[in-house]
Parts: sequence; structure tokens; C-alpha cells
Amino acid sequence: MNTVLLMVAALLLDRLLGEARRWHPLVGFGNVTLWLEARLNRGRARLLRGLLGWMLLVLPLPLLLAALLPQLDAPWAATVAVLVLYFAIGRQSLIEHTQPIAVALAHGDLPVARTLAARIVSRDLQQADEAAITRAAVESLLENGHDAVFGTLFWFAVAGAPGALAFRLANTLDAMWGYRTPRFNLYGRIAARADDVLGFIPSRLTALAYAIAGNTRLALYCWRHQAPAWDSPNAGPVMSSGAGALGLVLGGPAVYHGQTEQRPPLGLGRSPCAADIGRGARLLNRALLLWLLCIALLQGLDLTMAVTARAGTTTQQSISHD
Repeated sequence: MNTVLLMVAALLLDRLLGEARRWHPLVGFGNVTLWLEARLNRGRARLLRGLLGWMLLVLPLPLLLAALLPQLDAPWAATVAVLVLYFAIGRQSLIEHTQPIAVALAHGDLPVARTLAARIVSRDLQQADEAAITRAAVESLLENGHDAVFGTLFWFAVAGAPGALAFRLANTLDAMWGYRTPRFNLYGRIAARADDVLGFIPSRLTALAYAIAGNTRLALYCWRHQAPAWDSPNAGPVMSSGAGALGLVLGGPAVYHGQTEQRPPLGLGRSPCAADIGRGARLLNRALLLWLLCIALLQGLDLTMAVTARAGTTTQQSISHD
């Protein structure tokens, strides 16, 4: 099956249908996660309990899918793969959640903009000004661009629909359990480390795509000098490169649970404004197009090498028969 065509089909579905409003599989997965965590995250051996919870939630469905797909005829296997990728990917959801923030800011409606931004970030935005709200929206676009788009596409290219599904399930668990709090410090550690491992390569490819799609020199500079200071080994490269590509200053102070946290700076340039949310979305789209082109070229090269090898084998057999 042509990987790029399957990706394009899933992205078109995502563009046309958007995020499923009801009965979204990831929402159901989140509910199951809450139920299981309430029963496992107690008592002793919480690290091992967290490992057990991670294995029970992440492994069964991808393994079942990997066993099922080879049994299906090619058209049905392609259909299932596209549907799985459609439900796993979240490009349109990112646009739908961030662009209304830009509209509210453009109309000077800070209360509405704060409410909309609070739905996509965990920081306290009750007293945030336009720059702080815009920073939250653009940072969410850049970071979740990796989680919900590029990382998912990477694992789809590497391991098909089972790989994309496993990545999104592991990523969702990290978002729910990967906190350094008394409740999750031990229980969620496996989920956090697994997400770091699965996202290590695609996050750096995402950072590179952001750099090529924007201000390349500045993006690479910010990636090199700012990413190491960020707590997350994967979010650091993605967000610093994206901020540099846009020529914006992101990061900095943010309020969490009533406490101001001084985060490392991201990017160089000017302070963001409402119009930069749209610029962030366009950067993501250009990087996505670049990814699809690169995957198509790699797949074409692989096909050419396979055809050449087969032709060489056929020639050798003909010579041996002569």
C-alpha cells in the first residue's frame, strides 16, 4: 500500500470531517485510563503498577490491529489503516481550537480569548494579556503539531496503522500521567519515559521541518542554544525551532496552579500578537507538506531500488539458463 496516499486520505478526512464530536476513540480511551488508574495507582510498587497500566492500555489494540490487517484484502486493509490514522491524527483539531482565539483577540475580546486558550493549555490565563494568550496558543500549535501530527505520521510510516495507534495511545497516557506530582511521580514515570523514547526521532524531524519551512538560520540557532534548557527532551527542540522559525519570543513566565513559573526563553525576535496564531498554523502546514514530499521521495527511491534489484535478479537467471 502506498504510504503517502494513505496519509493524504487520512488528512483529507481530518480536513473534511474534523475531530469526531461524539464517540471519539481517544475520549473513550481516556475514560478507561481514568478508571484503571484509580484502581492501580495505590499502595506500594507504584512504578511497577504504572508499567502494568501502560502495558494494558497501550499494547493490546496495536497488537490486535497488527494481527488483523494482514488477514484483510488490500482495499479493506487500506480502509482500516486510513480510518485509524484519521482518528489518531489531530491537525484540524489544532486549527479549530486555536483560530477562534485569534478571532477573539482581533476583536479585542480578552475574556473570550482567555476562555478559549484555557481549553488547550493547563496554565492559568485569568489575568493574561494578548501576548500571553498568543504565546499559549502558538506554543500549543507547535508542540501538539508534533504529538498529534508529525509523530503520528512518523510512526505510521515506520510501522503502519499499529505504529501510529501505539504512539497516540502512549502520547495520551503521558498527557494524563506524566507529571512530577506526588500522585504520578512514580506511577506515571514509565508513561513519561516511553513517550520521550517514542518521540525522540520524530520530534527532531519536526524541529528540522519547522526550520526549513520558516526562518531556517534563526530556527537552527534557537534549537541549538535553547532546547537543552527545556525540561522536555522532545518539546525543547520542537518549540525552540518553531519559535525561531516564526521570529517570535515565546516561553518565559507562566502561571500554574497560582504559582508563576519562570520557563526558559524560546525563539528570538518580537513579542507575539493575534495574527501570529495564523502564522503558526501556516508554518505547521508548510512543514506537513515538506514531510509528505520527503516520505514520497523516500518511498519512490525504495521502489526504484526494489525494481532494480528484481531486474538484476531476472538478468542473472536468464544468463544462467543460457
